[in-house]
Amino acid sequence: MPAIPEQPPLAGDTGRDLADERLSSDDDDEAGLDPFGGDAPAPAHSTGIVPSQDLRAMVLRKEIFALAPIADDQFQPASLDLRLGATAYRVRASFLPGKGTVKAKLDELAMHAMDIGAGGVLEKGCVYIIPLLEGLDLRHRTSAMGNPKSSTGRLDVFTRLITDGGTAFDQVREQYSGMLYAEVSPRTFSVLVRKGSRLSQLRVRRGRPIASDGFMRRLQEEHGLVQSVDADHAGTAPNVEIVNGVPVRVDLQGRRSGGVIGYRAKSHAGLVDIDRVGHYDAADYWEAVRAPARGGLILDPAEFYILASQEAVRVPPGYAAEMIAYDTLVGEFRVHYAGFFDPGFGHSDAGGEGSRAVLEVRSYEVPFVLEHGQLVGRLAYERLTSVPHILYGQGARSSYQGQGIKLSKHFRPLSA
Repeated sequence: MPAIPEQPPLAGDTGRDLADERLSSDDDDEAGLDPFGGDAPAPAHSTGIVPSQDLRAMVLRKEIFALAPIADDQFQPASLDLRLGATAYRVRASFLPGKGTVKAKLDELAMHAMDIGAGGVLEKGCVYIIPLLEGLDLRHRTSAMGNPKSSTGRLDVFTRLITDGGTAFDQVREQYSGMLYAEVSPRTFSVLVRKGSRLSQLRVRRGRPIASDGFMRRLQEEHGLVQSVDADHAGTAPNVEIVNGVPVRVDLQGRRSGGVIGYRAKSHAGLVDIDRVGHYDAADYWEAVRAPARGGLILDPAEFYILASQEAVRVPPGYAAEMIAYDTLVGEFRVHYAGFFDPGFGHSDAGGEGSRAVLEVRSYEVPFVLEHGQLVGRLAYERLTSVPHILYGQGARSSYQGQGIKLSKHFRPLSA
């Protein structure tokens, strides 16, 4: 196997100890201190998800660095798009490095290396490890999380973030210093990627903020996190039982979409180029699923479905939300690869009133019957350290604001 390049030297630790002292206490909120240092105004909270303007500051301080200049459009309201590097390693099996490095595991498990600098095909059913262009040099009390981008999940491309010394997927430990890697495994469509393609995002967290059910109940009362979309009750916030997150239920009636409740991926469809937007005829890849005349929708374990929530979902400007992907208490199926909802999603301030959560659904092991209104997942809300300067849906970069049932941005609309 070709040699795997060593990590580039990291930024120095100048001023890091002083910064760590500033970030050592949650009392910053009450004291009005700036936990980031410098003359910038202090954030509203010393703990929480870091907004876009502070992600930019982390780039300037080399806490986030890259092998190629970070582009302005990589910054989302509360996350940073991550880019693939020029080499993809086909591996025999998924892995976590544990106490070792990704490079050491690749030396053991890689079958071959593929140059994707100008483009390369990731075959469905195969597992690849791809070094990313971005790396981290995190400070004290700063950690990070990864998640697939929405468009990645809607293509059923299983993508997870791994790090050197990592013991869990999509988790970057506090004070991590090193490069980042993506595990990529297309499940339904083979995909064409290249250096710079963006399959995943990074969120950064300061401290360990606690998001309790009581906190989310108050948010539901004040902001209407989930709202009815029925004509008679549109825009009203229902009374919901919030236990381990805000419940999300599936729509299997399709009253607002002519009886179409979602889409099922076609087997043996063609290749999808990750970087082409609005390029493909959806009918070549998907078939519409209509509301069942009676009973529920039977999920076949071999099939991948795009469905939608019964409720409209709203994320207030100072918060972000994450869909809890899998809960065996509600059924043997997985909902929502991407799972991350940016500040402003579904919010009137960003033109998103009435947006529903699109659900990427795949059954496990056995067929499973979904019923209309069935609980399919829960949303966990978390505050940001401050309100981002731009919300999801403001500007031209948001593909899914105001959505109902929507396929990924790669496809032209499918006629019902």
